[in-house]
Amino acid sequence: MSDDEVRDELPEDLTVASGYVGAYQFPDVRRRRIAASMYALLALLCALGFASSRNSGLLLAAVLLGAATIYHLLCAWPLAIDQTEALATASREVGFPVGHASAQVTWRGLRSRPMWRVLVYSADEPPAFRGVVELDAVDGHVLYATSEQNPEDWSVFGITTPPPPQE
Repeated sequence: MSDDEVRDELPEDLTVASGYVGAYQFPDVRRRRIAASMYALLALLCALGFASSRNSGLLLAAVLLGAATIYHLLCAWPLAIDQTEALATASREVGFPVGHASAQVTWRGLRSRPMWRVLVYSADEPPAFRGVVELDAVDGHVLYATSEQNPEDWSVFGITTPPPPQE
């Protein structure tokens, strides 16, 4: 097969043509427990290998794999807040009706505690306001929230932004 015949393709469920409609479910961070159990098994095997052969390399491997096991167990936070609840919390925090929005999971701290970062735009066309809300994905408390008038200039497209609401 020549290089011209080789083509990279996205899996069927990720292509636009697949017609997938619905909410994306972010995988739970608790899956780190699976990796932790594999590291623990490998650490045990290395420790048994050290006990039978006195190979110090196996002892070092057992210690390092044990440390990786502990770290993965400490970082396996349960996601109590899913993306739908994160978007709902963000819409309550910014103080305007939300139209388009996007949520992403980020991590903070040495133990990689998950948090949601949500970008929201107001529901009007074009959006007059935008905001960012960050909230803890484990307990749901809001870490940061801000909103502002949308500074994007849509006049080059013949669209005018509505004036800000009067308080």
